[in-house]
Amino acid sequence: MSGLFQEAILISIFAATLRTMTPLLFSAMGELVTQRAGIWNMGVEGTMLMGSFVAYFVATATGSLWLAVLAAVLAGAVMGLIIAFMTATMRVDHFVTGLGLNLFAGGITLYWFQSYVHGGPQPSFSGFEDVPLPFLSDIPFIGPVLFSQRLLTYAAFFIVPAIWFLLYRTRYGLELRCLGENPKALDVKGLSVPVRQYGAVMFGSAMTGLGGGFLMLAFSDRFIADFSAGRGWIVVVALIAGNWKPKGVLLAVVAFAFLEAVATHAQVVGVGVPRQLLLALPYIASIILLMGVRFRTGQPAMLGFPYARE
Repeated sequence: MSGLFQEAILISIFAATLRTMTPLLFSAMGELVTQRAGIWNMGVEGTMLMGSFVAYFVATATGSLWLAVLAAVLAGAVMGLIIAFMTATMRVDHFVTGLGLNLFAGGITLYWFQSYVHGGPQPSFSGFEDVPLPFLSDIPFIGPVLFSQRLLTYAAFFIVPAIWFLLYRTRYGLELRCLGENPKALDVKGLSVPVRQYGAVMFGSAMTGLGGGFLMLAFSDRFIADFSAGRGWIVVVALIAGNWKPKGVLLAVVAFAFLEAVATHAQVVGVGVPRQLLLALPYIASIILLMGVRFRTGQPAMLGFPYARE
């Protein structure tokens, strides 16, 4: 256990925490917008998986990582369009829609992958590398942690204040929050509830697609079945644990990412704990958090309830 507390290992753990939280944070902030609009999107896992596969396909087919990122975002938006159509237009149960989409994504990505590979050697690619910031990356301890990251991780530093500003300091953000609390008030004013819900869901799913794309392009060079490995469910738990507030969701995401980073490094160092238990740490923490969060004062009043004009 003492091996984990060496300075080099601590730096590596904290740096890995930031990298690990990047896809979770993109997705969580996007889904915060979605749920604030009254849509309980349970298809986060499938959307992240779809973003990962599309990023892999485009990266191996074209060799362009940034084109792969764009494709992952678009794939996420398409998944969001399906969710919005089912929940806002057809008024299908939100949970049934999300779970069905997860099953669909798991099956279709595996089929596409097998069709792409044709039983031959799997194509691979070179993913994103760290981009150290001049001078800042040379600061002892802090530099390697904060300023020697991937470009999209730097972008993730600004996503929380950007979403906070959108939700609490703009007219559109006020309308979004009203969708989750009292959509009839918007309808009475002549503002389209479905149109705004479509926009919120597609934005949130595009951000989840971005998270899935980063997960593929920054952590791996090959695709496997169920590549997202439950991270979409962790995003859902982070929203609940964070009480549907940007700062709270950020803290929950950082906690999950830190546990995953510790588990990974503990395996390398050789801590005398079963490997399976270490890998399960973030998911055990999510269960404990759900058990402990009893008062959901920040949950939108109409979250998960289809709106129908009377």
